[in-house]
Amino acid sequence: MTQAERRLYLIKELLKEQPQYAGVEIPKDDKGQKCLLRSLFNLRMPSPVGQAFISVQDEYLQEETRRKGITDLADIQPVEEGICLWQGDITTLRCDAIVNAANSQMLGCFAPCHGCIDNAIHTFSGVQLRLACAELMRRQGHEEETGKAKITPAFNLPCRYVLHTVGPIMGDKLTERDEQLLASCYHSCLELCERNSIKSVAFCCISTGEFHFPNDKAAEIAIKTIKEHRENVRSGIEVIFNVFKDIDLDIYKNLLGVRKKLSDK
Repeated sequence: MTQAERRLYLIKELLKEQPQYAGVEIPKDDKGQKCLLRSLFNLRMPSPVGQAFISVQDEYLQEETRRKGITDLADIQPVEEGICLWQGDITTLRCDAIVNAANSQMLGCFAPCHGCIDNAIHTFSGVQLRLACAELMRRQGHEEETGKAKITPAFNLPCRYVLHTVGPIMGDKLTERDEQLLASCYHSCLELCERNSIKSVAFCCISTGEFHFPNDKAAEIAIKTIKEHRENVRSGIEVIFNVFKDIDLDIYKNLLGVRKKLSDK
């Protein structure tokens, strides 16, 4: 199959699962088809799927990621020992684990083509990720608590694992409890890394998107928590601060002293 043939196959199979979408017209152009396929992935509930579908889906998603371009951790210059700063699409990063800013359902984002990191990770990992998360939630028997974390395979992503953590949702103003919960997200993920022999982990900017945690304060907490962990447990885990927006890149550069280090060279 070509990539276009795989995409059409997946769209048609997903439409078959949803009788209410029987009248949906499949776009002729690649961009329209990609949007429709992502929407169908996003809307699909966690239910079993045949091996034929999985095989085509895996080939399609891995090729899409390859075309976007995969960044290897070895190609990222550390800003200091054990800490890297990288701006880019976390779903294209090859390292041991990436962190997903999840919601309390832990099932990913159901909004078609939404721009959140939860949506992107679930889309390009494949339908297996939602199934794995649903099984975790079934065994747990309740929604995920803020500040905790879970681990799953990464399936079709270049990394090996995804760590799912639920960050605090902002109210009218930032509270000390919010700060403690955000720090707990980082602690919980690092503890999972230690227990699962994960040597490198990429953290997204937890809670700063849809949950509206102030970007500068979130970065301060992230850096402080990770440096304290490295010192307290003599951790050898390599941490990548992954940013997507320019504003977060500037914040992390300032806090990590990147500009000063460059000027001192």
